Amino acid sequence: MKKTTSFLLCATLTGCTVGPKYHPPAVQPPPAFKEAPAQDNGNWTVAQPADAKIRGDWWAIFNEPELNDLETQLNIDNQNIKLYFENFMEARALVGEARALYYPTVSIGPSFNRQRSSSNLGATSTTANPGKTSQLYALPLEISWTPDLFGRIRNQVHAAQYSAQVSAADLENERLIEQADLAQYYFEIRGQDALIDLYTKTVGEYQKSLELTQAQYDTGVGGQISVVEARTTLLSARASLTNLGILRAQYEHAIAVLLGKPASAFSLPSRPITTAPPPIPVGMPSLLLERRPDVAAAERTMASANATLGVAYTAFFPNLTISASGGFESYLAQHLLDWPSRFWSVGPSFSQPIFNAALKSELHQYVAIYNADVANYRQTVLTAFQQVEDYLAQTRILSQQIQQQRAAVDSAQTSLNLEMGRYQTGIDPYIDVVTLQNTVFSNQQTLYSLQIEQMTGAVSLVEALGGGWDTSQLPTPAQVSQTPPKADTQIQR
Repeated sequence: MKKTTSFLLCATLTGCTVGPKYHPPAVQPPPAFKEAPAQDNGNWTVAQPADAKIRGDWWAIFNEPELNDLETQLNIDNQNIKLYFENFMEARALVGEARALYYPTVSIGPSFNRQRSSSNLGATSTTANPGKTSQLYALPLEISWTPDLFGRIRNQVHAAQYSAQVSAADLENERLIEQADLAQYYFEIRGQDALIDLYTKTVGEYQKSLELTQAQYDTGVGGQISVVEARTTLLSARASLTNLGILRAQYEHAIAVLLGKPASAFSLPSRPITTAPPPIPVGMPSLLLERRPDVAAAERTMASANATLGVAYTAFFPNLTISASGGFESYLAQHLLDWPSRFWSVGPSFSQPIFNAALKSELHQYVAIYNADVANYRQTVLTAFQQVEDYLAQTRILSQQIQQQRAAVDSAQTSLNLEMGRYQTGIDPYIDVVTLQNTVFSNQQTLYSLQIEQMTGAVSLVEALGGGWDTSQLPTPAQVSQTPPKADTQIQR
């Protein structure tokens, strides 16, 4: 008995915590990104120095004031970001619920009971006044406290804190996704504007060609077949120009939703741009694990699962509850608060599992959950490196392809100029001109499409690098345990 008492006293005073200590699994990052371009390749390059980081408002590196304004609106009005923010607020509230277990519970329960006993019951120890009516006034106070002997509550608090950190990382990951989607849609619209501008100029050139062939036909120099071919080419280009409005409208509507606005209430003025992406600070692969909010979320999920595993271990250990109650009871209201009306009781209760077949299975369940979270963390890390390598390769290879495509456009334009001279002198038929016009137009289309793909790929690369976020911005367990500001706990209407 003395040993048990000493053990419980030691556990109460020292705060023993059972369960495995948490150690994040080691991940060995590669020494360098394989697909990073050489700095002297003459095409697109990464920013110097090699360990530079993307800071803060990452979209500002694209030097688009209009995009900057849209991103600011998104951070305020995007409904998905608000959803994840409220999920974070919920997770913080759960930390408060877990921490409340450290403290005793106190309750008061005033009551009034009026009753009449049966007349057919004789006077007994339980029925002093048979057939009489009586009332009982009571004002009890009850206190109950369960000391954290083996860290059950501490593990629950830690699990809730780590889960709140997971929610905070999920919020930042969703914010990054929404920001990247907006930037991609913006550059897609600007690319569509550039294509519309190209088609408009091409339609103008085809109109001139039709007028030329019509004039030649009217003067008897050209044939009717040339007029028909020129008209067909013009009408086909006009139809394609009209079709371009579909994608532009859809991207515009998508931006409206990202900004929390009805699609009918938002429009973006036309402004054709097809620029090359700026140098992007890629940094070292070892930094990637600190810059991805989804990696941080996966790591904190492991920490939370480890703490939950500790809670499962405590189920095998004794549990102590100390309770006390007291107050006043009286048959007469005027004597309720008299000193002789007082009552009280106090005492501990102790429980120790002797046989519970479910406890071991529950422990195995939480071990499996933790191991699954470890696998998910490692997979998230692998995916992160894959995405960076993918978009590095895409951006680098597209920069080379764009240079080659520009050369193809120049060559096709030279051929068209030469052929137009031969047609005007009557050497070649007009069908040769039409063929080369289509070749030039097709090469220009391809060039513009590649430029759009390169710009959106650069946005995806920034997203894969984690934007301007790093783990230093993740709130600490102490911070998620604080009471949220009043403005964050108001009901929205």
